[in-house]
Amino acid sequence: MLREVWPFVDGKRQAGQSVVLARLVARDGPGSRPLGATMAIAADGTWRGSVSGGCVEATVVETARSVLRGAAPHILPVSLGDHLLPWEDRPACAATLEVLIAPGPPAPVHRAITEALAEDRPVTVRIGRRPPYRWSVTPMTGGDVADDGFVEQLPSRRRLLLVGATDLAAVLAEMAHRLEWAVVVVDPRPDHVAAGAMPPTAHVARAWPDSWLAEHPLGPHDAVVTLSHDPRIDDRAIRAALGGDAGHVAALGSRATHAQRTRRLSGQPGLHRLVGPAGLDLGGASLAEAALSILAEIVAAQNRRSGRRLRESGLPIRATATADPRLTPAGPVGGDDAVLTS
Repeated sequence: MLREVWPFVDGKRQAGQSVVLARLVARDGPGSRPLGATMAIAADGTWRGSVSGGCVEATVVETARSVLRGAAPHILPVSLGDHLLPWEDRPACAATLEVLIAPGPPAPVHRAITEALAEDRPVTVRIGRRPPYRWSVTPMTGGDVADDGFVEQLPSRRRLLLVGATDLAAVLAEMAHRLEWAVVVVDPRPDHVAAGAMPPTAHVARAWPDSWLAEHPLGPHDAVVTLSHDPRIDDRAIRAALGGDAGHVAALGSRATHAQRTRRLSGQPGLHRLVGPAGLDLGGASLAEAALSILAEIVAAQNRRSGRRLRESGLPIRATATADPRLTPAGPVGGDDAVLTS
């Protein structure tokens, strides 16, 4: 996806280097990466991203470097099966991939994408599927369709509200940023806010959580986790969050603490939606393990999954449109047109 590699693309452009993008625009069977998977290959030989999870990247990089040297951009059909010896079994991911290999967008389009991502504005990016493979960018709307091109819709990031500027919140904020969440940490206590423990990627606000939520309502793709261990703070956040549209509301604490919490909040509308104790049963004890547990539960809930082991589930490994419509490839997988939201 463009968002995954864009920091690399933008950094190389700022350094004056050319970058070629390789984008998975179609395939004729199963694969380990979704449509829209993107690699960025820079003139200095470095690269980021993948289109197949490791199967055909060497071929893609070699072709991209030829485009950097002046070869014409084109759609490259590539399959892992082409690299197998006669006696080797064909793997399950041996579909033929169509990878569009073309220079990164021109300066106006590049700047528009960079600004939209920096400001968390939704945007639609299109590249033609036929020469001269023109790029364009428009504000994102629900009616965007492909017209002989490949379209990727980059929505605003989901928001994760962490209540309490604690050490666990700092680790959660850092991990959630890697998962492309827009993280906000809210705490009314001046010393906690001023401690400087939060990563620079998180927005930290000194405020009561219910007041913050009244001014910044969350949507069904957003999540709230209370971490302060202070009922005067956490309970206000929970009441406000359950009264809104946040898709996931969770509270840190032991089972005994959560039982006390639910007794205090008895009668609160939507109390059945409150998740506590927050997290999946990973058995970890460190801050990083606790953060992993909490974020894993959020991801599972957003994708309407149980969080059980993959080997115990018969569902597809990647969630489909029923979980989060913003992550859904639409249109014919092997056709000329494709629309991707990510």
